[in-house]
Amino acid sequence: MIARVLLIRHGQTEWNREQRFRGRADIPLDETGLRQARVTAKYVAARWPVRAVYSSPMQRAIQTAEAIAAVQGLEVQLLQGLLDLDFGMLQGQPFADARVCYPDLLRAWFEAPHTVRFPGGEGLDEVRNRCTATLREVVDRHPEQTVAMVAHTVVNRVLLCAVLDLENDHFWHLGQDTCAVNLIEWDGKRYMLRLLNDTSHLWQAD
Repeated sequence: MIARVLLIRHGQTEWNREQRFRGRADIPLDETGLRQARVTAKYVAARWPVRAVYSSPMQRAIQTAEAIAAVQGLEVQLLQGLLDLDFGMLQGQPFADARVCYPDLLRAWFEAPHTVRFPGGEGLDEVRNRCTATLREVVDRHPEQTVAMVAHTVVNRVLLCAVLDLENDHFWHLGQDTCAVNLIEWDGKRYMLRLLNDTSHLWQAD
């Protein structure tokens, strides 16, 4: 019995373009992100008819998930375990400003992310614990079915590390572009990654 999960990152937001820490800030997709979501929805529907669409409760993920669900006649189901990393006091700050104000913290984040817990926020271990539990709940709920799950770059990278039995120090080794599609399979004993950071459809959103 193979359960398949299409793990998808949300579309572009203004804060993606501005390179700000997003985290728990509930920002919407920008115009490019909305186009990306529509194109991704058509791509998913053409290749993988899904039985359910799950999403992080953040607006940018919900908007992406709603586009995917609408094409397939489904409703979006929210999962708290897919919430983005809480960046604490860095939330909303441009990366460039944070590098000036918190140079040691930013250096650690980009060089050794597994060692960082953001002041007033979370670390990768906390995200991994909740999102891996959520993934397991989803695959157990949908044996022999394909579902879509829309989340965030941090959540996706950490989940992919877990699926590949990698520690969180490999976080930056796994690219996750906006509206990228990943395919994870679960056979009841182990996970297998079938597709990683697929953005081949996004030329249609340019």
